[in-house]
This record gives sequence, structure tokens and C-alpha cells, in this order.
Amino acid sequence: MSATAGEHATQPREQWTGQVGFILSAIGSAVGLGNIWRFPGVAYENGGGAFLIPYLVALVTAGIPILFLDYALGHRFRGSAPTAFRRLGGGRLKWLESLGWFQVAICFVIALYYTVVIAWAASYFVFSFDLRWGDDTAGFLTGDYLQVGDPGLSFVFVPGVLIPLVLIWVAAIVVLAFGVARGVQRINVIFLPLLVVAFAALVVRALFLDGAADGLNALFTPDFSALGDPNVWIAAYSQIFFSLSIAFGIMITYASYRKRRANLTTPGLVVAFANSSFEILAGIGVFATLGFFAFEQGVDVAELEGLTGVGLSFITFPAIVSQMPGGPIFGVLFFGSLAMAGFTSLLSVLQVVSAGFQEKFGLSPRQAAARVGIVAMVLSVLLFSTTTGLIALDTVDNWANNIGIVASAVLTGIFAFWVLRKGHELRYHLNAVSTFRVGGVWTLLAGVLAPVILGYMLISRIVSLVVEGYGGYPEWYLLAVGWGTVLVILVMALGLTAIRWRRSPDGFRPWPPLPDAPARADTAATTEGGRS
Repeated sequence: MSATAGEHATQPREQWTGQVGFILSAIGSAVGLGNIWRFPGVAYENGGGAFLIPYLVALVTAGIPILFLDYALGHRFRGSAPTAFRRLGGGRLKWLESLGWFQVAICFVIALYYTVVIAWAASYFVFSFDLRWGDDTAGFLTGDYLQVGDPGLSFVFVPGVLIPLVLIWVAAIVVLAFGVARGVQRINVIFLPLLVVAFAALVVRALFLDGAADGLNALFTPDFSALGDPNVWIAAYSQIFFSLSIAFGIMITYASYRKRRANLTTPGLVVAFANSSFEILAGIGVFATLGFFAFEQGVDVAELEGLTGVGLSFITFPAIVSQMPGGPIFGVLFFGSLAMAGFTSLLSVLQVVSAGFQEKFGLSPRQAAARVGIVAMVLSVLLFSTTTGLIALDTVDNWANNIGIVASAVLTGIFAFWVLRKGHELRYHLNAVSTFRVGGVWTLLAGVLAPVILGYMLISRIVSLVVEGYGGYPEWYLLAVGWGTVLVILVMALGLTAIRWRRSPDGFRPWPPLPDAPARADTAATTEGGRS
């Protein structure tokens, strides 16, 4: 055993305080902005109630298998994404660490703009008390509040965005500095129950509004003919994939903080179905409210605009709040829920980055939080708190998610199952520590079906972006900001891989050993296993 391996082994790894803390934190990561503003609109546009069929199929055949894959990688190889992939590659493919840094870079980029949306939600939480957006909610958002300009790079800062943005960053850095158990877990234990209570109250209120039944009928009336459209199935897989926080380092990192003898698959099922349950709850609340809005305007729900994303949350919902009885209370609940859901997800994204830097450079949680957080805060302020922030956010988000995360998932499946042929080892690990056992079907789903479907999604999206562009933005802007985002992620991944480790992650033996492998573990593995 090398000295560096022994030194690395003597560092006790942070841990969740228990299974409940892990589950709540994992749910807090999965339940984010997309659950509230994306799922209801996607379901409505893709067959309504019939969409639940491909949605559940996607959950079982791709979402849960990839979630288990992330858990197995993080828990068996005891590290952040770069550490886990380096150890997965072993002596043959140590450079596979670069895939882990690719995921870290994706999380870093996402954190830059995700924080801005939370700042908007926090601002609108305050605006709800006096309905400050007035009658023209679209004009207020793009004009008075965001002061949106033309595509480009602007250094004209918007104070109404800048101030809450800095406050959100400071809060996130402080939480990260306290570490996994005293920081991230503690916030999730507080915020997640608050989020559920606040959103449940919002849903109950929405169900008693005039026209609520029409909204629910619009959402859940099944259009079974849509099931014959391949795009509907792709939409279902896309929704599951993006809402579960899988394939970009979060669940690898979170699983690595679990004790050695910790159940993985059963909590994974709890996390997956809790996330989907919240999405359905969000759909009920959102469309009951939209039904009221349509009733007040004397139109059908189908005639409404702005049913997803930024338009739904910051244009349509404020307009609804202005018209409904007790609107300010409803607005406070909605935007408070949006801010809490976003903040818990932000912490998980930032923890991926923090963990990677802690292990590579030998930093403490406090040092990593300060250094990474301050750099991220400065870049976030420069890029997204200006008059071009909304356009930049829309573009970067599209490329980071549809190209970066999907490519990460495809590459993970290919290397883990096809190149390194580690499917048997990862399945053995899941079964050795879990009560719910997985079989060869899991290997087939995670190693074959998921990479094939996601690979098709990736290729289709690339072709669409190249041929059709995006959002009506100029080609030069999409090339610089959209494809430039992918280039930055690649450069970060390769650059960080090339830097020497402060303490080598090599010389590590996974536990438990495979039945056909030597039972003896070296000192590093025994020490690390005993402390974890």
C-alpha cells in the first residue's frame, strides 16, 4: 500500500446521520423547479391522463435503474463523481475520472443560473404581499423587473435581481460550509416538510376555486391516441430523467456519504416515487388554478398560454393571484414553495462541485464552500443579473440539460456496462447491502435500454439545435453561448483531470469484495470501510 493511499484512508468521510436524513436530502434534490413548472405542462401537451402510462413506464425502465446505478457507483467507490469514476476505471482507465469532472462541470454551470431563478422566486414571494406586478404581469417581468435587453453580453446590472441573488448565494455557501450532516441534511429536514405543507395548502385552496374541475379535466382527460406518437414517449423519458437528479453526479455524491452497511434500493424506491407523487400533486394544483383562470376569462384551458417554465411561474401565476380571492396568501405559498424547492436542489448541485474539489485538492467543506462558492457567485452575478440574464439563462439551461446531462448519462452506461463490464459487480453491490434485490433485468435496463433511448434523445436534440436553432435567437449567439457552454464544460473536465491529486484516490479496494475475488482487503480499504 502506498503512503498516499494510507494518508487518504485516514481521513474520515462525512456521513448522513441516518437513512431518514439521506432520504429527505435525496428527495429535496429531486423535487425542484421542474416538478412544479415543467411536469404539469408536459403532461397536458402529451396526452393528458394518458401521459401517465409512458411516464410510469419511463420511471420503471429508466429512472429507477439509473438512480440505482448512481447509488451503486457512489456507495461502492466511496467518493464524489471524479473519485468514483477513477476507481471504477481502476488501473485500466484512470482517465475515466474526466467523466466525473464532466458531471461536476455541468453542476457548476447549472448552479450559476439556477440560483437566479430562486432569486426571482424570492423576489416574487415579497411582491405577493402587495401584488406589485399589477395588471400586466408579462410586461412587469420582462420590463420593470428583469429589464430584458437584446441577446448579447451586458454589464448593466438589475438591482432587483442582483441583491436577492447575492443573498441566495451567501445562504448556500454558509450551508455548504457546515458540511453534509450539519448543513445540507439539516436544511432538507427543515425545508422539505415545510415545502410539502405549503404546497398541499396551495393545492387544497386551488381545488375549491371556480373552474378548478375544468382545469383538472383538461389535465387528466386521457388522449390515448397520443400513445402512438414516439415524441410523447421521449417526453416521458425526458421528464423522468431530468426530474430525478440522475446522471450528473448528485446521487453518486449523496450515496457516497452513506454508511458501508446501508440499504440502497429501498430508499431509492422511496425517493423515486416521492418525487413522482410530488409531480402529480403539482399538476393537480397548477391545473386547478389554471381552470380558475380560464373560468374568469371565459375561455377554455386549451386557449391559455404560458403553461410551462418561466411563463407559467412568473407571468401566468401572478395574473391568477391578482384575480383570485385571498390572492396574496396564494402567491406567498406558491413562490415560497418555488424558492424552497429550488434551494434544496441548488444545495445538491453545489455539493457535487464541493465534494469533487474537497477530494481532489484536500480541502475541508468550509474551504471548498468558500472558494468554489465565491467564484460561482461572481460568475453568476456577472452573467445572469444583467439585462441579458433571462436570454442567457434560457440558452445555457437548454444546452446544459439536453446536451450535457444526457451525454453524461449515455457515457456512464457505455463505460460502466459495455467497456468495463462492471454490471455484475454493481448489481452484486446493490444486492449485498439492500433488502430489495435487483436481477439481470436491472442490468438490461440500466446498461442497454437507457443508453439507447437517451442516445436517441441526444442525437435528435443535437440535430434539432443545428438545423432549427433555438428560441429564435441569432445563430452567432447560440454558437457562442449554447455550444460555448458545452465547450466550457469539456475544457473544465479535461483541465481538472490533468491536475495532480493532493491525496491519491488509488490503492482503494471496494467493499464488500466480489465472491470470486480475494477476501483479504488492504489496510486502506479496511480502515476506510470501518469508518464509513
